[in-house]
Amino acid sequence: MSKIAIVCVTNDLTTDQRVHKTCLALQECGYFVIEYGRLLPQSLTLERSYFTLRKKLWFHRGPQFYAEYNIRLFIYLMTNPVDLVFANDLDTLPAAYVAAKWRRKRLIYDTHEYYTETPELVDRPIVQSIWRKIEASIFPKLTKIITVNNSIANLYTQKYHKEVNVSRNIPPSYTPQRLMSRVELELPVDKNIIILQGTGINIQRGAEEAVEAMQYIENAVLLIIGSGDVIPKLKQMTNTLHLTDKVIIKPKMTFTDLRQYTMNSELGLAIDKDTNLNYHFSLPNKLFDYIHSGIPVLSSGLIELKQIIDRYDIGYYIENHDPVHIANVINKIFSDKKRYAIVKQNTLKAKVDLCWENEQAVLKNMIDKD
Repeated sequence: MSKIAIVCVTNDLTTDQRVHKTCLALQECGYFVIEYGRLLPQSLTLERSYFTLRKKLWFHRGPQFYAEYNIRLFIYLMTNPVDLVFANDLDTLPAAYVAAKWRRKRLIYDTHEYYTETPELVDRPIVQSIWRKIEASIFPKLTKIITVNNSIANLYTQKYHKEVNVSRNIPPSYTPQRLMSRVELELPVDKNIIILQGTGINIQRGAEEAVEAMQYIENAVLLIIGSGDVIPKLKQMTNTLHLTDKVIIKPKMTFTDLRQYTMNSELGLAIDKDTNLNYHFSLPNKLFDYIHSGIPVLSSGLIELKQIIDRYDIGYYIENHDPVHIANVINKIFSDKKRYAIVKQNTLKAKVDLCWENEQAVLKNMIDKD
């Protein structure tokens, strides 16, 4: 009989490609996988090769949500067969750690970001201090830890003197059965498409400035796809600035559907602001999605982003987040067609190296190691 792995996450499982890849890796290592998340009113239908369990919770945010989620998860982990508990991010760790310890089961912790320094916490010192205390009480006791890049791994190692392994959130090689046309996707066929995508389009990601910049960019549209706390503001700005013909906002969608839009674009935005430690050392998933879609990247030059962009020569940079400056950079990118062709061609070379088939070795080694 297969060993059972329960993978814990607080989102609705729909668009979390990192956790999906984790589940597939666990399957390949011989585990029967149960992915445990939550069900939201807007959750999309799932098609997975492993078992998914999404709980409908009373609360959707705040301390009540985290308390309810962890209580329910703890009860589930204590009352169901499990050999390996795989906790994703700090908000699943309390229940996962206690249940694994009490039942003497293996625990792997995957922290997708420098959680306690996210912008959602840095401006809320009381809430931040609570999460810091939770992390400090559990992290030193962990034996198997993964994160998304070397910078964040070094921060945790310096803070807790623990070995932290790195497995970047790189997509697998993927070619759609058929690339849909812009007409089918209801996109303009005669304009350059600039795309900003992700499930964390939040404050300080540069999205507001990108919308403002569209006032000064001709023959292009900004396509925003995903979810996040700044989306309502972006819709309001689009209307207020009379940019409805230049800004298209679409809700989060499946990876397969999203890739169709990305591959029909000319430029991907990764212009997160350097306003907190989490963003300073971040390596956004969208960078790799742009690379695998064969489109150049416009970046704010954060440390981890810059290392990859410079190594493969696959993008451009902004020097600040002034909307006029952003617009000038984008206009220059599209006007220099010779340089653009070189950068675009380089993305094809980069995606051969930067694929999940190469990256998953660290994760599989940790899963297999007792």
